[in-house]
Amino acid sequence: MSAEVQGVRYTVDIVMCIDTTGSMGGLIDKVKASALRFNQDLNVLLDEKNKVVDDLRVKVIAFRDFYVDGDQAMQTSPFFGLPEEREAFATFVGRLRADGGGDEPENGLEALSLAIKSDWARSSGKRRQIVVMWTDASCHAFDKNAGVKPSNYPNDMPRDFDELTDWWQGQSYVSNTAKRLLMFAPDAYPWTDIANHWDNSLHYPSKAGDGLSDVDYSAILSAIENSI
Repeated sequence: MSAEVQGVRYTVDIVMCIDTTGSMGGLIDKVKASALRFNQDLNVLLDEKNKVVDDLRVKVIAFRDFYVDGDQAMQTSPFFGLPEEREAFATFVGRLRADGGGDEPENGLEALSLAIKSDWARSSGKRRQIVVMWTDASCHAFDKNAGVKPSNYPNDMPRDFDELTDWWQGQSYVSNTAKRLLMFAPDAYPWTDIANHWDNSLHYPSKAGDGLSDVDYSAILSAIENSI
């Protein structure tokens, strides 16, 4: 029975945090190639499981390293409603380039913080707030350089990892029942700690520095579908 027949509005918001440093070239190419068909392919999987989504929105946060890449360290899109804004979504993704980053680690924790603070849909009924993290690197700690940050470092970041944990575990930013975190990331800080301690988080370990070559598009789609 569809959500419309049941009188339930099912809203799904997905924030894609994408490491766009040099080693991630293979994944960036896959994301670009799949952008135009993302909504269609996801709906095929949902239909097979008799799941119906009334509203699907996708947002992209592309990150590198604030200590190396300056103004190119973070690119953030608005939410795109799919399929209506498919072309705008594809245009944003199409401009992403795998470059920079310097040596490991990167600023994945800042990207995750911005994702958690997203302007999630607050409509009544069933909701999913899904964050997908794609990276082959560990992260800088929030207290790197004893609080001395680059001029373009984002405001209102957590003081430390414990505060970010509180953001996820509380309900100020995400709903305890709606939130899901999917991490395609190496067995390194902070991804292993998150997988062990954060609610509703799943870790799909990848080989550090290998650009996530072992994770394909179908596996990512399946992980998102299973979280709905």
